Amino acid sequence: MLKPLKRLFQLALLLIVVVSGCNRPDSAGELVGTRLNRLKANKTPYGMVLIPGGTFIMGQSDEDITFSQTAQNRQVTIAPFYMDDTEISNSEYRQFVNWVRDSILITNYLNDPSYFVQSSTGGNRHIDWKKVRSNSPWAAKDPAHQDRLNNMYYQGEDKIFGKNELDVRQLTYHYEWYDLRAAVAAKNDPSKKRSDFILRDTMLIYPDTTVWLADFSYAQNEPLVESYFSHASYDEYPVVGVTWRQAQAFNTWRTLLFNNNSASRKQEERPPYQLPSEAQWEYAARGGKIGMQYPWGGPTARNAKGCLMANFKPGRGNYLDDGAAYTAPVYSYFPNDFGLYNMAGNVAEWTQSSYNESAYSFVHDMNPTYTYHASPSDHETMKRKVIRGGSWKDVGYFLQNSTRQYEYQDTAKAYLGFRSVLAYKGVTQ
Repeated sequence: MLKPLKRLFQLALLLIVVVSGCNRPDSAGELVGTRLNRLKANKTPYGMVLIPGGTFIMGQSDEDITFSQTAQNRQVTIAPFYMDDTEISNSEYRQFVNWVRDSILITNYLNDPSYFVQSSTGGNRHIDWKKVRSNSPWAAKDPAHQDRLNNMYYQGEDKIFGKNELDVRQLTYHYEWYDLRAAVAAKNDPSKKRSDFILRDTMLIYPDTTVWLADFSYAQNEPLVESYFSHASYDEYPVVGVTWRQAQAFNTWRTLLFNNNSASRKQEERPPYQLPSEAQWEYAARGGKIGMQYPWGGPTARNAKGCLMANFKPGRGNYLDDGAAYTAPVYSYFPNDFGLYNMAGNVAEWTQSSYNESAYSFVHDMNPTYTYHASPSDHETMKRKVIRGGSWKDVGYFLQNSTRQYEYQDTAKAYLGFRSVLAYKGVTQ
């Protein structure tokens, strides 16, 4: 009885070998393609929502009361993408600040090899963040260790009552990126090398907390300067005082944070996090609604019960009528139909796009954008970046989906934050 079963098993095994052999790319000389890693379904990143692709009329949905004619109507198509469901909060940006802080302490001052591990790919050693989390270098009691920690604090006459306070002037972040557009424009120039298109930047990354005084003369905002970014009560409030370049640095760090962790687990990497283009932002803000003024529809800023739908400056300045004197927590008010919070009001938001009054006239109708990497020597007009959404200090007009504003890329404001987007792998969902 066992012998026939054994023969049957051997026959089945032979059949499997023959069939698998026929499917090998080199078995029959056919063009069968070379596949990369096994395709995985797109998984929505933590804290983001999928914005389905679609076509919409970009531009003014109501009377152009400023008569600026900078947002002419234009039909455009947007590919699907992921977007943060809220503005980046203080606690999220603080994770970036603390990462830079710890990196500088360990690399520049501690000189403790136990905080480093050798790269598995044979590259340079890097910080062992698991050890940093389990054995914080800031908690060590050793006197020699404490002396090294002191290098991170204000020194001498910069101290107040001898208190150790972090010297935020040391918190710089270096990042690099490849300028694809410049590379494509020069692809027929044989004198150009890849290194010609690798751009680098090093900058301070701590938010400018003084904006609460600088932006509002004769206003008693000292408590916000002292505590808005550093106190736990404001953890879930939107980060402000961040420039466009700082937002770019944050997104570069956020990309590396995930991809380095994925590489250590031999998992799939993500495309780079970015600021949304102006078109992506407006499409997401509309939430699939056609021709509406606001993310919730309209035509007014109140719902059926008379409650204000966003954090802004209603009437002649009754700031508390919407429930918040300044900013509000990032999950305040109702989301739009895409699940996005505060696409109108709270804080205005940086976009990736450079500002040009006539941009709608010449950008493409498929994923339109206009970007320009301004150098320090460029004219100030080339450093303008589009901001959208209006803020807690703005009147209702600036909350409209189509209203365009701009700020300069090195400008920080008490009413200006950001959120990130991520490309969807594939063109349909």
